[in-house]
Amino acid sequence: MKLKSKISMFLLTLVLGFTACNTEEIGSSQNDENSITATSAGSGLTAKVGNCAQVPGWASQNGGTTGGGTSAETTVTTYAQLKSAIENAAVKVIKVSGTITVTTRLSFQDQTGKTIYGASGAKLVSTNQTKDASGIINIKRCKNIIIRNLIFEGPGAYDTDGWDNAILDECTNVWVDHCEFRDGVDGNFDIKNKSDYISVTYSKFHYLKPPKAGGSGGSDDHRYSNLIGSSDGATGDRGKLRITFARCWWAPGCKERMPRVRFGKVHIINSYFNSTVSNKCIAAGFEADIRVEKNVFEGVKTPIDLMTGYTAVTAVDNIFTSTSGNTAGSKTAFTPPYSIVTLAASAVKADVSGGAGATLGGNTCGSF
Repeated sequence: MKLKSKISMFLLTLVLGFTACNTEEIGSSQNDENSITATSAGSGLTAKVGNCAQVPGWASQNGGTTGGGTSAETTVTTYAQLKSAIENAAVKVIKVSGTITVTTRLSFQDQTGKTIYGASGAKLVSTNQTKDASGIINIKRCKNIIIRNLIFEGPGAYDTDGWDNAILDECTNVWVDHCEFRDGVDGNFDIKNKSDYISVTYSKFHYLKPPKAGGSGGSDDHRYSNLIGSSDGATGDRGKLRITFARCWWAPGCKERMPRVRFGKVHIINSYFNSTVSNKCIAAGFEADIRVEKNVFEGVKTPIDLMTGYTAVTAVDNIFTSTSGNTAGSKTAFTPPYSIVTLAASAVKADVSGGAGATLGGNTCGSF
């Protein structure tokens, strides 16, 4: 009997041990990039490292977003090479290497199925602050596009009603992943004019250079990062501008528009806001429908600005530390039709501050 009891106890210990190990693995995965929980409706999680079929957020809808896929790469190291590759519809994957100074704003138009990504440290730089010649890239009427692991560096904010570091104009199914946008003239990155099914993930927005005062636009400090929808009168945006910002970082230097939204159904999840110079962060403008979920706001003013004419803002499970101004939503925003890999809000600051920006070695897809 004693022997049987000892054997029984030994087997029980093994079972409990395996259970504990599995529980520990599950618990530790809450801080892992490949985690976690699914939110919202739909089947399957998006996205996981190395699985190119798993795209996070709105860009997973409407047939998905694959960019140039596994097509042959064209490596560019000069402005002339980059311009040529962007304008050539037959080039499907562009690898940017080194620092390229953009002498005239790049025009990327009317193409489908293309990836532009940076090797480690790749940077596109503009030094122009004029109304007509500023900006780095204008992406117009393009579909199924991936932009990844690139630094976009402007000359600093100057309100001349100039151009942003990057603009999406009437584009569909675009995934902007692990990019850094800094020191744009009019702003860092705008999305407008019926653009739809867009995901912006692990991207960093900030300003390192002081703003230049005296611009013709009227603001002496136009460090306004991200505009969604161009005006209240752009009614063609109704039913469009479905955008996910996941694990993004609105970092020091941003003053406003983090983002400022009109018309769109915008999901802001697992993102980090810590610009102490802020006037306001998320701005719900005309007919904006926004879900603000499991984000961290630290040392900022007015985390959520409810402007005139907004549709709804749902704010759930966010963390507010040393903030002032409004933190509450109002009414009930849309429910995303996708599931997305989600961190607990308590894990967001470390994950995003460590991973957002051009931190990859190259074109790593499914980067959650």
